Amino acid sequence: MSGWPGYDRAVGAWVLPLPTIDPQIVVRSARALDRYGPDFSYGHFVTLRNPLMAAALGVGAMSVFALAQVPPARRALSRLRPAGSGPTPQQRAKAWFRLRFVADSGERRVVTEVAGGDPGYAGASKMLAESALCLAHDSLPSNAGQVTTAVAMGDALRARLDAAGITFRVLEPW
Repeated sequence: MSGWPGYDRAVGAWVLPLPTIDPQIVVRSARALDRYGPDFSYGHFVTLRNPLMAAALGVGAMSVFALAQVPPARRALSRLRPAGSGPTPQQRAKAWFRLRFVADSGERRVVTEVAGGDPGYAGASKMLAESALCLAHDSLPSNAGQVTTAVAMGDALRARLDAAGITFRVLEPW
């Protein structure tokens, strides 16, 4: 998977890179844990089956970002979705997330998945609460300084999240 928008044969869909800080955190964790070797790289993408939807999503996101830079347009955009006007409990009950991870190492490949319910409210609060419980109660490695979540809590946090309903599965083993 490249870092550019386009069709990706590995996942069988059109992909758009997501511009967040997460890839830098994953790469930093991988280097600190020394699990994947020196050539490890990571990127994440939204997948879409239709190239027109991919193009529309890209243009729409860029348009909203550009409009948000102009004060009158920013005020108009904030009136469309005022602060505190999140989804209803019924909408949250129907929400879900599923993340697929595809790892290639020459001739070997593994596909894994992390999934759960509402990511914006239930998922985020479970992740925060289980991280706090993990830090307070679990036997963790003694690390110093600024470390990533994977380095600080690793498997202990994964087990807690799994018990809280955020599942981790291997879909295609090595």
